[in-house]
Amino acid sequence: MSTVVLLRHGRTAANSGGVLAGWTPGVGLDDTGREQAAAAGRRLAGVPLAAVVASPLQRCQETARAVLDADPGRGLGLETDERLGEVRYGDWTGAELKRLAKDPLWKVVQAHPSAVTFPGPEGESLRAMQARAVDAVRAWDARLGPDATWVAVSHGDVIKALVADALGLHLDGFQRIVADPCSVTVVRYTETRPFLVRLNDTGGDLAGLLAPPKGAKRRRRRSSDAAVGGGAGPA
Repeated sequence: MSTVVLLRHGRTAANSGGVLAGWTPGVGLDDTGREQAAAAGRRLAGVPLAAVVASPLQRCQETARAVLDADPGRGLGLETDERLGEVRYGDWTGAELKRLAKDPLWKVVQAHPSAVTFPGPEGESLRAMQARAVDAVRAWDARLGPDATWVAVSHGDVIKALVADALGLHLDGFQRIVADPCSVTVVRYTETRPFLVRLNDTGGDLAGLLAPPKGAKRRRRRSSDAAVGGGAGPA
């Protein structure tokens, strides 16, 4: 069972100012965001990570480096994957959210996101964003192996789309999911299905992400599926 820790980047001035940053270069963490990233790093310190992979955008790179700096004993370097990058919002990039909310497309983004392709030559569809993000996570799972725990530092809409996929939820429902700055969302992938372990977690102990004792691993594998009509999967 591979486990991915989806970590949203810390707060930026664009977040606090209500601006859709998208792929705008030079958008880094603000003071609050740096504190959030450092706290996330401390929460993950001691968790035996196989990799830390980040979107190429500055705010994610800074957040990922805070995770690595909190536990340098792991000896990991920062990996970058463009497929974990922000949605390409096209002509909406850099606009204030209060202005975008008056655009007729805004209602479609909220109610029927699977139908949306953002305007302009650089605009991306939300379907394409979800597909590339899911492909990235699956590829890193395969590369790192079935017992790996790793961190993917990404963006709010990307994480929400990954959670929707893990839950078997249509993309049109992904706006019901919340991913706050520097929140931790954890998905465990098994041979049969993913399990959502944590969602939008901004505090508390992450010791549950530690690998189980050797003797417990086999027992947990045998119970990795819930009974048909039963309750949740593994704890």
